[in-house]
Parts: sequence; structure tokens; C-alpha cells
Amino acid sequence: MTSPNSGSEHEGLVIRDNRRIDPETGEVRQGAGKAAGTPSPAASPEAAAPDDGVASQLAERTADLQRLQAEYSNYRKRVERDRVTVREQAVASVLTELLPVLDDIGRARDHGELTGGFAKVSEALESSVGKLGLSTYGAKGDLFDPTVHEALMHSYSAEVTEPTCVEILQPGYQIGDRILRPARVAVAEPQEPEAASEADGAGAAAADPEDN
Repeated sequence: MTSPNSGSEHEGLVIRDNRRIDPETGEVRQGAGKAAGTPSPAASPEAAAPDDGVASQLAERTADLQRLQAEYSNYRKRVERDRVTVREQAVASVLTELLPVLDDIGRARDHGELTGGFAKVSEALESSVGKLGLSTYGAKGDLFDPTVHEALMHSYSAEVTEPTCVEILQPGYQIGDRILRPARVAVAEPQEPEAASEADGAGAAAADPEDN
């Protein structure tokens, strides 16, 4: 038996379908699952405000990353610098062992003995060491520099005004600015004042006829 009030109760009943996916179309419904009158998170000033803790952590991580990049860059530069240094040391070591051979070639050339096949081999060797950066230095008339010259002979001369290389006994060798062997030279310094005065006096006495 049906209650007389059952019809009115069913008429006042409202059924809302809050399912997120529409069962007929399979699409996501707009606003599904939100209660009526509930403000969205974007509308809340507190939700939109930035989190100071997150910003602080982000700044700290950014600083760490920059520091790591700087350390890696310095590491790469140091490795490259060490690689170049090791290469230069290896090349210098090999070329130093060849210096006596180059000296022999130079002496043979000075005496006119560098001929035939020996001349071609010598030229090839000198070309090869030149490509590796080896060069000679030292010429007659150069000012004496103790950092690049080794004085084996010493004298005084009135023809120079400062210590000068008057003879190259053995050429010097270098790679760039690195000295492999100093040039071995004979050095002449300006004549001492006393010696110059005595020489002038002796010359004047020899020229004066009254003293004879």
C-alpha cells in the first residue's frame, strides 16, 4: 500500500551527478567534484601568496649550482694548464738530448764538412726540431745578459761601453721563453779608468821627442 505522502517526498528529492567523467561522452566535466559556493584556490589571497621557504631554498640551490659551475670551470683550466706543462717538459727533455748532435752539425757546417747525404739528414733534423719550437740565439755584439748568457772568457776593451759578447763560443737554445742551454760567450767590459789613463800616458810619452 502506497503512503499518501510518498509522491510529495519523491518530488522534492534532487539527485546531483558529481561524477568527474561524463558516462555518455567520456569527457571531463567542467567544475566536477566542486561543491557549490566553494571559492577556487586562485581566488584565495593566501593561496596566491609566494612561500618564503620555497623561495629561500630556490636561491640556495641556485647559488650552489653557480658555485659548482665555477669550480668545474677552474678544474678544466687547471687540467689544460697541466697538460700543456707536461707536454712542454717532455719536448724539452727530448730536445735537450739532441743539443750535442746539433752542436756537431753546426761545427761541421762551419768547417765545410756538411755535404752529401749528411747535409740532407742534418737539414731534416734541424727542420723537425724547429717545428717543435726550438730556436738558437746568441750573436757577436749582443749585450751580455747573465740570465741567458754564460761567460767563459772575460776581458776589457776600449771599444765597448758596457759588457758585450765579443765572441760566441757555443750558441744558446730556447723553446719560446724557456732557456734549454745558455749561450756560452766571451765577454768584454769597458776598459777600467786607471788602465785607460796609463795607456794614454804611455802613448803621450812615446810621442814626446824631449823624453828621448
